[in-house]
Amino acid sequence: MGEHTPSQLTIDPTCRIEFGPGRIGHLPELVSSLGMDRAFLVTDHGLRSAGIVDQVLKVLDTAGVEHGVYDGVGANPSTGNVDEGAARARAFGPAVVIALGGGSVLDAAKGISLLVGNADASAADADTLWEALDGLPLIAIPTTSGTGAETNGFGVIEDTAACRKVYIGHPSVKPRIALLDPELTVGLPAHITAATGIDALVHGIESLASRGANPVSVGFATQAVAMIGRWLPAAHRDGSDLEARSQLMLGAHLAGQALTISGLGLVHGIGHALTAHTGTPHGLALAAVLEEVMEFSAEAAQDSYEQTARALRLAPPTDGDWARTTIEAVREITGSIDVKRPLHVLRVHPDMLGQIAEGALADPVTRNAPLLPTKDQVLAILRATF
Repeated sequence: MGEHTPSQLTIDPTCRIEFGPGRIGHLPELVSSLGMDRAFLVTDHGLRSAGIVDQVLKVLDTAGVEHGVYDGVGANPSTGNVDEGAARARAFGPAVVIALGGGSVLDAAKGISLLVGNADASAADADTLWEALDGLPLIAIPTTSGTGAETNGFGVIEDTAACRKVYIGHPSVKPRIALLDPELTVGLPAHITAATGIDALVHGIESLASRGANPVSVGFATQAVAMIGRWLPAAHRDGSDLEARSQLMLGAHLAGQALTISGLGLVHGIGHALTAHTGTPHGLALAAVLEEVMEFSAEAAQDSYEQTARALRLAPPTDGDWARTTIEAVREITGSIDVKRPLHVLRVHPDMLGQIAEGALADPVTRNAPLLPTKDQVLAILRATF
């Protein structure tokens, strides 16, 4: 599959981008630009412990911005997290929602913002909220370089009762501003850099191969793959390398721009199902099946894999097999950052495989895959990585 040029094309702009080291200092004026002087910060305990939350609150305090905080978002945010955060935000009152964290926090913050605007709704109503009333305006401040969640108006959260991932979103909760300050990612542990960075690389690869790809998404995805492929290993080797952190953060954002336009594919379909059943961090779930899904898709994705290879600056293969060359290069990247694990290490039991395959096929992202799989084909991928 991959890029095609439609006769007509409509693409909504994403958000205002504020990028660069030290940009966090501009947060008060960004809040004011949205017509408010109060802020409700959504984050997690890890960033509170790391001192990053206090750093951001100090910026707001110095400027006299009244603020509230919800720091209870989990690593795989649940409907319970969103409901609890929304209750806190409703009690605080009208404000700009500031999402400070990785993709989990950004996803939860979108749900919280939306529920505040819909007083009788709960996160379990996610499937019915796409036509709901507007949520609160949102500023996204990612503290990892991976998810691209600052580019879109939906979040992926866990319905623990149903053991599945659900999408919660609305046009109004697409972040108005993405504040990309790479200084917030300096010193991020290597294993988190790897897990979030591979998510960004998969966004670029799957966007290029998606049935929804078009020249605009391809432009974003190609540049994203080029930047992430070069700078992810460097940031993994040296977490204090600000140049690597900056380039990786911007590349991850561009990958988010791409996926918002094109959609993703089977790697994410399986990854979501793995996380729903085992709690595996999102990036590790993707890495577990990445090369195997690429091999399955190769026949239908030759052109897009060539685009990926050229973005990674690979030499043309003498046998013309761009797919094999690309998959080998991706395997080299995942190996260099030590991110790939067999499924049994990720607490997958053999009796889970059927349910995981069914979950992957039911996930909307899978419909964008260049080669649509059967349940037996998904099972074969899972068994190959077990």
